[in-house]
Amino acid sequence: MNLSVVVLTKNEEKNIQRCLESVAGWANEIVVVDDESTDRTVDIASRYSDRIIIRKMDIEGRQRNFAYAQAKNLWVLSLDADEVVTEELKEEIKAVLTKHTQYNGLTIPRRNFIGDYWVRYGGWYPSPQLKLFRQDKFLYEEVGVHPRAFMDEPCGHLKSDIIHYSYQNIEDFLYKLNNQTTREAQKWFQQNKPMHLYRFIWRTIDRFIRTYIGRKGYKDGFIGFVVAFYAGLYQLISYLKYRELTLKKREEMI
Repeated sequence: MNLSVVVLTKNEEKNIQRCLESVAGWANEIVVVDDESTDRTVDIASRYSDRIIIRKMDIEGRQRNFAYAQAKNLWVLSLDADEVVTEELKEEIKAVLTKHTQYNGLTIPRRNFIGDYWVRYGGWYPSPQLKLFRQDKFLYEEVGVHPRAFMDEPCGHLKSDIIHYSYQNIEDFLYKLNNQTTREAQKWFQQNKPMHLYRFIWRTIDRFIRTYIGRKGYKDGFIGFVVAFYAGLYQLISYLKYRELTLKKREEMI
C-alpha cells in the first residue's frame, strides 16, 4: 500500500519489534525517528526499515511534525512504539485507502492496557485518536506535552482497534505520571499562566468524580479506582511543581 507508517522512539527495545511487525509487509514505507536511544531500539528497528533518522527531541509537537514530513507517501499512519495494529484494523485501512476516501484523516479507537489488563472504562476506551491522515492536511501544535492535532475537515472514523500497551505495570504508570506532570508544569511556567491553588483542588475532585462515576471507572474495579485517583491527582501534582518553579524564579530575582 502507498502508506507511510511513522514511529517516534526513545529507548523502546521492549516494544518496537511488536509494533513494527504489525505493519511490516503491507505498508510500503516505515519511518522511525529516534531520540538518541541508548538501548537496542535502533538495531531492532533496522530489521524492518532502512529509514531510521536520529534526531534529539526538543518538544513533542515539533518532533512529530518533523517525523511526518519525512514520509514519502501522502497518507501517514502515526504509531507510538507501544502500539500494535490489529489484523482487523489493517484490513479496514486497506479498504478505506483503496476507495480513495474523501476524508483528510480518520480516528482509530485504542484499547489501552495497564500490564495485561484492558482498561475499558473511565474514558479510556474507545478513546479515538487521529492516527491516519494526509500529511499535507495535518499539523501538531508545537508544545512539549499533550500537543493538539489540527487537520482540515472532513474527518472519518474507523471501527477496528489499535492495541496500546500503555503501561507495563503500576510502577510504570506512576513513573510516566511523574514525567508528564513535570512537563505540564514546565509548559504552564513557560506560558506564564496565572494559577491558583483552589482551582486545582476543585479540578482534582472534579476529575476523579468524572472518571470514576461519570465515565463508569468503577466497573474496572481496583484498577478503575487507581486510574480515577491519579487522573485527579495529576492536576494537583502539576500545580505543585508549577508553584515550585515559580517560587524558585522569585528567589533568583531577589
